Amino acid sequence: MRTDLYQGHDYFNMDDLLTEEHKLIRDAARSWVKQEVSPIIEEAAENCKFPQHLIQGLGEIGAFGPYIPEEYGGAGLDQISYGLLMQELERCDSGLRSTASVQSSLVMYPIWKYGSEEQKQKFLPKLATGEWIGCFGLTEPDHGSNPGGMVTSYVEDGDDVILNGAKMWISNAPFAQMAVVWAKNEEGRIHGLIVERGMEGFSTPTMKGKWSLRASDTGELIFDNVRVPKSNILPGRSGLGGPLSCLDSARFGIAWGAIGAALDCYDTALRYSTERHQFGKPIAGFQLQQKKLAEMITEITKAQLLTLRLGQLRNEGTATSAQISLAKRNNVDMALNIAREARQVLGAMGIMNEYPIMRHMMNLESVITYEGTHDIHLLITGLDVTGFSAFK
Repeated sequence: MRTDLYQGHDYFNMDDLLTEEHKLIRDAARSWVKQEVSPIIEEAAENCKFPQHLIQGLGEIGAFGPYIPEEYGGAGLDQISYGLLMQELERCDSGLRSTASVQSSLVMYPIWKYGSEEQKQKFLPKLATGEWIGCFGLTEPDHGSNPGGMVTSYVEDGDDVILNGAKMWISNAPFAQMAVVWAKNEEGRIHGLIVERGMEGFSTPTMKGKWSLRASDTGELIFDNVRVPKSNILPGRSGLGGPLSCLDSARFGIAWGAIGAALDCYDTALRYSTERHQFGKPIAGFQLQQKKLAEMITEITKAQLLTLRLGQLRNEGTATSAQISLAKRNNVDMALNIAREARQVLGAMGIMNEYPIMRHMMNLESVITYEGTHDIHLLITGLDVTGFSAFK
């Protein structure tokens, strides 16, 4: 069982820009992760199973909907607090952060923003504590980067709608009590529906064979003439902008989370380089190893500054989708490159589960693709700076 020695790295004194509340939230999450998650995460990844007993603890540290108002069970925190929580969770494992990110940004966020008061009161308090876990249904077998092409749809039938279709690559699906599902009505307009476990015709088969995000449960959502009450339709938003706004919130969390994964890889490589001796001295004393470590902390620091500023913009309500997109793409690419370089510092030991680097590297191969691929985010930035769409 690996001892978690991580203490954090703050090369540009970023803590001076955080409030005392921010630091308390971050440090409490870090302490919980070190005590409850780090000792079991390698075994969970090897067994390809999310450790569900952690759900209550995630609720207790405020990782589920931290920015949701207190009247609905949230902590009423700001966006930087949310980011710091995601950073500390992904510092341990991307799958752990995915579970919290989906719950917060893709399930609680749309209910809070677009749900009725009855829906908010019914679902949000249970989701905030982890009594209920939710999932988010947008991606389909044949529609990933083009979600507007979805074929999942519903027709009206009295006080209900009849839902048919399928979604895949859905985090939390195998054990979630509910799903926020995006589907087209008879006019082809996209709406969000809350589908609850137990509704006849609704199933969530687990997806097998993953080499990435192995400590996160991923599944499909199958809708076979599922009867959903009209009262479960989110009334506050229609069109593709609804799910895309949820993705903005999730991508913001990913931008912070990826820094956590990068920090853990850097921390591991730095410590190993001071302990591993070759040619009569620690390998940290050789130029090429110092080059690797210096470039790692440089890129991490740049991402920290970028993401803190993005958090300030989110708090002001002025952050654009394109700005969030840029941060997600940059930070995940940065983290993946650092994971690869850190593995080289450790040499052959870098592939062993005694160290977290290879697990981070495999996880980040998913993170760089989901919620907008690296290439799609490049084109979002390209559209924003040129005014020309390259999507069609």
